[in-house]
Amino acid sequence: MIGIIGKKCGMTRVFTDDGKSVPVTIIQAHPNQINRIKTLESDGYNAIQVTTNQASSKITKPVQGQFSKSNITPRATLHEFRVDDHELEQVETGKEIKVNYFNKGERVDVVGKTIGKGFAGVIKRYNFSMQDATHGNSLAHRAPGSIGQNQTPGRVFKGKKMSGHMGNVRRTIQNLEVIEIDEERNLLFIKGSVSGHVNSDLIVTPATKSKKIDREIFGTLDQEDQPETQETPPEAQPEIPEISSEAQPETPETSSEAQPEIVENRSKSEQKQSIDSDQVDSEQA
Repeated sequence: MIGIIGKKCGMTRVFTDDGKSVPVTIIQAHPNQINRIKTLESDGYNAIQVTTNQASSKITKPVQGQFSKSNITPRATLHEFRVDDHELEQVETGKEIKVNYFNKGERVDVVGKTIGKGFAGVIKRYNFSMQDATHGNSLAHRAPGSIGQNQTPGRVFKGKKMSGHMGNVRRTIQNLEVIEIDEERNLLFIKGSVSGHVNSDLIVTPATKSKKIDREIFGTLDQEDQPETQETPPEAQPEIPEISSEAQPETPETSSEAQPEIVENRSKSEQKQSIDSDQVDSEQA
């Protein structure tokens, strides 16, 4: 699978949306340019050769021959990534692989060389326990103790943990999470720590123990290559029916003919009341 070669910039921390602090390692990807494409027919296996880092002023002829066919400026580092048939169809000589090859939240494997510690004893190298400080022990406080048996087998077994050179070995840390991706500065923010000192080269590849993702090697499509979104024509839009004025209900109006009847009824009652009052006055008199 394809990966990128980058430089370890150091460690810092980032904060999540819920306020948690996450330690991250910042990896700046070098210009990873495809120098050569190997196929099953020509080389017996499918792979791509990626070149990166600035080369020195003195370049040998064998190294120059690696870049003569691809017409690429010679660089210091050459690394090979095995690819499958699907990835082989996407790669082209001379193109550059950037950090947008990965996705946020994805799991990756990081390969690097550990920091060298020089010659170290078993207590520092393998976390052995020290022997007694007293009770007859005067010269073997940090000694490993017995390293074998007697005449049988008469030798030290291979792989015995003993003193020796510590560090400066190739190590792979698996299933690290990608926290952030900065495409402008070509940076990867990887959760946790990785092997190597600052400015050392690291190789970042998709995790082998996670589910494979179908991805674009050279990032997302350009705007020109993206399919155009079809807009619905105005004719296809549903029309909203308008309510006609004829359909609106009419409010009933009081007719003017009914009003004079009320007035006449009032006048008759007033006349009757006046007649009754006159009769009462005459009787009292």
